[in-house]
Amino acid sequence: MHSPSAPSSANDAERIPLAEIDLTPHHLFESGGVLRLFERLRREDPVHYCANSSVGPYWSLTKYTDIMSVDMNHTVFSSAYEHGGIVLDDKLSRPPVEGFSVPAFIAMDEPRHSEIRKAVQPIVSTESLKHLQTLSTERTRKVLDSLPVNEEFDWVERVSIELTSMMLATLFDTPLEDRRRLIRWSHVATTIEGMDSFVSHERRVAELMECLEYFTVIWNERINAPPKFDLISMLAHSPQTRSMTPIEYLGQLLVLIVGGNDTTRNTMSATVNAMNLFPDEFRKLKEQPSLLNNMVQEVIRWQTPIPHQRRTALRDFQIRDKTIRKGDKVAMWYYSGNRDEDVFPNGDEIRLDRPNIGRHLSFGFGIHRCLGLRIAELQLRTLWQQILERFQTIELVRPPKRTKTNLVNGYTEMIVRIKA
Repeated sequence: MHSPSAPSSANDAERIPLAEIDLTPHHLFESGGVLRLFERLRREDPVHYCANSSVGPYWSLTKYTDIMSVDMNHTVFSSAYEHGGIVLDDKLSRPPVEGFSVPAFIAMDEPRHSEIRKAVQPIVSTESLKHLQTLSTERTRKVLDSLPVNEEFDWVERVSIELTSMMLATLFDTPLEDRRRLIRWSHVATTIEGMDSFVSHERRVAELMECLEYFTVIWNERINAPPKFDLISMLAHSPQTRSMTPIEYLGQLLVLIVGGNDTTRNTMSATVNAMNLFPDEFRKLKEQPSLLNNMVQEVIRWQTPIPHQRRTALRDFQIRDKTIRKGDKVAMWYYSGNRDEDVFPNGDEIRLDRPNIGRHLSFGFGIHRCLGLRIAELQLRTLWQQILERFQTIELVRPPKRTKTNLVNGYTEMIVRIKA
């Protein structure tokens, strides 16, 4: 049984009255049905108002140029958690638990946003990336060499989670044996009502406070030691961040953990899915390894790990023929903009020879452009350099299981079989 806003086919997406289209139900992203709704809105109502949803009324931007214009306009469209933050569901950053809200720098406006961002910017310096490249290559070789050939296994568990969790532990300089705790906290931070794994707001807050407790011990060690080249040391020694409140500290931790986990991990899995869906394109990659950078950018576009970000209008503002009112929620649907026919013809397909490859919206634009994008690209490029050397094919045994959420576009299971 499907609700009026949950199309099971392209025909269903065409039959729903425009006014009833709601893009927020989590199962739309699990099934992929949201793509057909995006397609229709781009064509018929690119600045769309949804009056009734589980997250309240909101505007949807589904065209590339409109999304980019709002993402770049931080003086009119606020990211600040005081106004609701960067996701449509206010309860994510401000759950209904007394006295609990998590201010992350991605959910701040200027000047505080740039002050905190500047503190951790050295993690993507040239020197840092060289070190991470060496480490990533070594670890990727070990992980791939440990995989069983001609046997079924879960790529998400054995490869994607393993590689990203090790990188996270390196960025924070925490023990490798604790790396799965980082993945757990990332999951808890992005789990909200409507998701299968949601327990309660109180339980979510309790687990996040465990995260804060764990990292407070590390903070106290780092602030009393000479500066080092890890994220906690950078935060502890920067004049802009060393006096943060504990909850402010938790906010920065969570955005760095989630940013370093969900996006890269799910794109690592997406590349294998794409390889099976578009075998001709990946045949080109084997014949022309110089296309590797193109493949990385194209899969990041096609996958779009973060489907949307939200902004809040600080004053009335017109987009196309619609007037966004002060205080209105605006969803920038990156997932739709990355399939916009006017910018990416045949956007549902992987095309390694796109002339505008790399111009996708997946990392955002403007002051909030993804801080760790170079690390994500490095990990994906390294993974596929090693795959091309080792494996003939990575065959999907059955369709992958997708995440049931509008916050992260990803995979919970991907059973594969590899041929050397």
